[in-house]
Parts: sequence; structure tokens; C-alpha cells
Amino acid sequence: MVVVTLQRDKCIGCNYCVEVAPEQFQMSKKDGKSVLLRSTEKKGFFTLKSHDDNILEPCEAAQKACPVKIISTKKI
Repeated sequence: MVVVTLQRDKCIGCNYCVEVAPEQFQMSKKDGKSVLLRSTEKKGFFTLKSHDDNILEPCEAAQKACPVKIISTKKI
């Protein structure tokens, strides 16, 4: 299982995550911040749990590209 977490309130809207992982991230038209698709929110953290290992590599690339380091990706 792959677990991806986004701390959305600290997003600066750079769009890097969308560029490298468009299947998992998109930019909100309302506030210009990143949205982790199909995620659940708890205390400002948006979490996606997926059994699809194919999302691991693009999400790791998004994590590395993020200048404010608000994306975490792990395989459990």
C-alpha cells in the first residue's frame, strides 16, 4: 500500500506536484493550492491510501519537487 500525505495549508501554489504527478494532484481554482485527489482530510493533513503501487514513483517525484516539503510518500 502507498500512503501519500499533503499538508495543504502550507502550499504555495507552485504547481510542481501537478506537473510530475497529474493523476494524483491538481490545483484548486478557488485558492490556487494543490489538491491531493481521492484523499481524506484530518486536522489539515490530506491523506491518500492506495493499493496501486504505480502511484509511488510519481508521488515520490512530487515530494522531491515540492519546494516547501509538504508532501510525504511512503510504501507500507
